[in-house]
Amino acid sequence: MSATHTPAAETSPKVSIGFSEKAKGYLALTKPRVVELLLVTTLPTMFYAHGFAGKTGVPSLWLMVATMVGGALAAGASGAFNCYIDRDIDKVMNRTSKRPLVTGVITPREALIFSWILTVLAVVLLWSINPLTGMLGIGAIFLYVVVYSLILKRRTSQNIVWGGAAGCMPVLIAWAAVTNTVQWPAVILFMIIFLWTPPHYWPLSMRYSDDYNAANVPMLGAIAGSRTVSVQVVLYTWAMVVCSLLMIPLGGAGIVYTVVTAAAGAWFLFEAHKLYNNAKKDLVTKKNAMQVFHVSITYLTLVFLSLAVDPFVGTALMG
Repeated sequence: MSATHTPAAETSPKVSIGFSEKAKGYLALTKPRVVELLLVTTLPTMFYAHGFAGKTGVPSLWLMVATMVGGALAAGASGAFNCYIDRDIDKVMNRTSKRPLVTGVITPREALIFSWILTVLAVVLLWSINPLTGMLGIGAIFLYVVVYSLILKRRTSQNIVWGGAAGCMPVLIAWAAVTNTVQWPAVILFMIIFLWTPPHYWPLSMRYSDDYNAANVPMLGAIAGSRTVSVQVVLYTWAMVVCSLLMIPLGGAGIVYTVVTAAAGAWFLFEAHKLYNNAKKDLVTKKNAMQVFHVSITYLTLVFLSLAVDPFVGTALMG
């Protein structure tokens, strides 16, 4: 793979770089915080899929470890490829100016080799579970690296909508790892994250609008007015909450998931509408935009924690 964009730095720094600094640089390439968030959705989905399949207890330790490690490697590979592709705009943006390819801790060649190594390891490990899981892992990397990073990110304000599908893939991977198939509950979980991504990310891009505009990246939160963005945040949040409740009639959800998801969804909707009301009065600040961003992370965590507990408490409310 090669990027078509102007590199930020193509030569190695003249100063010697120690092993510890190099290791931290490679770790930073994988975007650990993103990996952590993706793994939050993986294990609970495995627990739920196990119960949905009529099995007791939890999946085997080997299966859980293999799926989590394989998913982490796939997400890390995607993040590393993204750092390689975006090294020119990372140099311009304050938020990303300390990334290892910008500072010179890691060279572009090292980053590219590292990305491919992680990709191969991820696919081999996921494929060892079953071929469907392996193919879904390949699809996740392709969506983030090619569809989002190379094609959409610099061309359309809807980049995060369609490119965000990569972040939905861990639930399909987790479900396939347990059941060797993809069923309706997995599709609903995929759609929850798909609809969650815009109201999660657009408030963040409002906070860092100067960065995105300086780098000529057309994130909706950076190029559109706060009223336009807040309306979209509200609409996507409503769609997400409605979609999450489809797990009750179609996905076999029980009381724990239902109560937690409904309450967390009401909270998220309250914050989204508050942002919209502030936008109507031209009172949106970076602080209240980030409030929605932080609430979105808590929302997703609560939904998937309840998903993990649900199979062990009571039975399905419907069906």
